[in-house]
Amino acid sequence: MTNGTLPPDTARFPLHVLREYALIADGERGALIGPRGDIAWLCAPRWDAEAVFSTLIGGDGAYAVTPAQEPFVWGGSYEDGSLIWRNRWVTTSQVVECRDALAFPGDPAVTRILRRVHAVDGETQVRVILDPRAGFGRSKLSRLRRRDGLWTARCGPLHLRWTGAPDAAERAEGGLETVVTVAHGRCHDLVLELSEQPLPHEPPDPDALWAATAEAWRREVPVISGTIADRDARHAYTVMRGLTAGGGGMVAGATTSLPERAEQGRNYDYRYAWIRDQCYAGQAVAAVGPHPLLDNAVAFVAERVLADGPGLKPAYTAAGGPVPDERSLDLAGYPGGADKVGNWVNGQFQLDALGEALSLFAAAAAHDRLDGEDWRAVETAVAAIVERGQDPDAGIWELEDRRWAHSRLACVAGLRAISAHAPATQGAQWSALADQVLADTTKDCLHRTGRWQRAPGDERVDAALLIPAVRGAVPAEDPRTRATLAAVLDELGDDGFVYRFRQDERPLEQAEGAFLLCGFMTSLALHQQGREVEANRWFERNRAACGTPGLFAEEYDITQRQLRGNLPQAFVHALLLETAQRLAAPWPGH
Repeated sequence: MTNGTLPPDTARFPLHVLREYALIADGERGALIGPRGDIAWLCAPRWDAEAVFSTLIGGDGAYAVTPAQEPFVWGGSYEDGSLIWRNRWVTTSQVVECRDALAFPGDPAVTRILRRVHAVDGETQVRVILDPRAGFGRSKLSRLRRRDGLWTARCGPLHLRWTGAPDAAERAEGGLETVVTVAHGRCHDLVLELSEQPLPHEPPDPDALWAATAEAWRREVPVISGTIADRDARHAYTVMRGLTAGGGGMVAGATTSLPERAEQGRNYDYRYAWIRDQCYAGQAVAAVGPHPLLDNAVAFVAERVLADGPGLKPAYTAAGGPVPDERSLDLAGYPGGADKVGNWVNGQFQLDALGEALSLFAAAAAHDRLDGEDWRAVETAVAAIVERGQDPDAGIWELEDRRWAHSRLACVAGLRAISAHAPATQGAQWSALADQVLADTTKDCLHRTGRWQRAPGDERVDAALLIPAVRGAVPAEDPRTRATLAAVLDELGDDGFVYRFRQDERPLEQAEGAFLLCGFMTSLALHQQGREVEANRWFERNRAACGTPGLFAEEYDITQRQLRGNLPQAFVHALLLETAQRLAAPWPGH
């Protein structure tokens, strides 16, 4: 596939705006399903592996279950507390449904895609196409064989088995196609298995897979109540669980290369575990209760801190390995974007990740969830701040190395939080270190108006500067806290959404999309000030910035009302969960 050349099934399954894609995931990998029942994205066997279905970014490969009768309109929903998706199509004469999931919890060695067609409204016919292309579209099916009603094949390095389509016919362009007829009130199962190793001799029983998957979701996702948005809060937890691998690493997003702004070059590979994002997720879960994702976050972050100390990388693979260098795939890319895998973050230092790690450990300590190794990680993180606290870093937005105010204030917040749970002498030392870092930051990053500024020599306000006050770096009533919030609302807020910072003289919406993380953080900052009506207004505005499946991207284009960036974005779901919980009660101390 060369750049600009479209795959053969694109006309049949055109790309859609991001708000129309649903995610199915099992912790080890995830797939995006479009409104025509086409899987437009799936990497196997791991999040950061090469894609088997990659039409989302201009690659090749199709797996679609779609009504045979047209026209139809699309809708769908998740089964509560799960990433089991039910596509629903209304034709001119009937309703057609297809239940989609990855077998859960995910087997690191085998990817199992479950698709069950339900004839809910008379006899139903669906058209099914299977044409996987490993290596982002480079490898077609080979050694294709049918035996005893099931298909086996190779697809690049992967072994493939497909059950449920014994009458499928080979297509001239590659792959298989069939029309499946389902009698009224019945259902029909399709199970696709992919593995780098030969598959077990006997194919799995679909009923057993579905039952195990539904039960596992019930077990893994707690009932969340008492928030101001229980359904969305629980769904946010569910999405984060779907993005979290067995070793505890949570990928920042399921996709790569989806543009934050059309034709601006801002598209990145987010199929890796960012330390900061993992800490946000853990702190959000801790606000709700000591649920398993808190322990996952602590375990993953502690292991990385202990292994790398002051050399802590901003991101790792979900298994804890190094992130590969960025490279191009020579594909057309999602419209307005370019194809990329790997990430140049592997060459950065981000000081705030150490502070966020301490805030995470403190949140876990409040639930008595730290063990001896975790406390060793705490001490290692503090030592790393002592060693590198004066070093320029890339900061939360991964820009040029500078002494960013947010990075240093994040360390102040983390030191203050963990000192409250440490032995008296140690806690006093860490609190004194926090005072020292705060004084240093005040010396060169306090704007003449009394608010925080981005960095020495950069007087702009930055929405990230709301985070340290919410985390306790300085008190809510501190004039610097209030002045910074006022400046963010005045200079970076627009129609209930918040931008990161003003990039140039253009109107905010022409430079980039509104940043949903910042919108939820603004809601928390207002809540911290006791401004409850405003806090709820900002929360409601930002939680509406999603599509039918309730998935959030990193940014939101408020002019076109569209999602921008990779989908879904884990830290946005984390902040939705935390904000929904915190807004349900007065801020501590009020």
